[in-house]
Amino acid sequence: MQLQQLAYFVAVAEARHFTHAAERMRVAQPSLSKQIKALEADLGAPLFSRARGNVTLTAAGEALLPLARRMLADADTARREVAELVGLRRGRVRLGATPSLCAGLMADALARFHRDYPGIELLVEEGGSRDLVRALARGQLDLALIIMPLQSDDPALATEEVLRENLVVVSPTDSPVRRPYLRMEELRGRPMVMFRRGYDLREATLSACRQAGFEPRLSVEGGEMDAVLRFVEAGLGIALVPSMVLDGRPGLTGTPLAPPGLQRTIAIARRKDVEPTRAARAFHDTLLFFLAEAAHDGSLPEGLELITTG
Repeated sequence: MQLQQLAYFVAVAEARHFTHAAERMRVAQPSLSKQIKALEADLGAPLFSRARGNVTLTAAGEALLPLARRMLADADTARREVAELVGLRRGRVRLGATPSLCAGLMADALARFHRDYPGIELLVEEGGSRDLVRALARGQLDLALIIMPLQSDDPALATEEVLRENLVVVSPTDSPVRRPYLRMEELRGRPMVMFRRGYDLREATLSACRQAGFEPRLSVEGGEMDAVLRFVEAGLGIALVPSMVLDGRPGLTGTPLAPPGLQRTIAIARRKDVEPTRAARAFHDTLLFFLAEAAHDGSLPEGLELITTG
């Protein structure tokens, strides 16, 4: 029994005429009749009664008709599902993320996506949230992981909060801060390594210091994540960084801030006025599944907490 035979059978059953059914199926009438006879031979029963030019269903035909329609519908659904997957054999996802996420979480999430969709090209832009938001606005990115809240001059974005990120005070391991916690006030007067202007962590550090009533004493400024961590390792000062970036850096030690600590919210952002591509939607879903799985089995990087809804 073949799907094409079932399609011919349904066409004849609905038209009650072999020639009309053949025209509907765009096949020669003798070929259609031959396939119907093959189907009847396979089933071991006639499906149509052909008396005096009238075509009617036999009892076997009446029994087969709803089953054939269902099988053809299921086959069509299967084709559509496979077509969706085939459509994702090629394409690209342009993703932006902060350096702390690129250095930690994103590598594993990208590996998962690449495993599931090996034909999709992945383009990753690393930068601060303000830079990433501008890239989204210019249409240079499909999705970006940014720090909330958005600035007042940001374009209209759809955002979905997914993670909370803890910041710690980082110092060299050979001269660590030997305290379980530090209060922001205790950083007054201590040399600090500062990120470049426009960098999210720079704004977070300056804001936290000012809320504690002081301006930070800057020993060096202008770097991004790797440079800042190296400057701290070299003893140039301390810095506020996400705890997850310390993984694999034995020369650095992170000290938490006293409760409630200092946290940032990470969100997935995209433009509201542009529908994401199927590849971008697939990455979004893969990322959320990856985060939920990691939170469930305890493998989220240190300092990250999944934001759950509902």
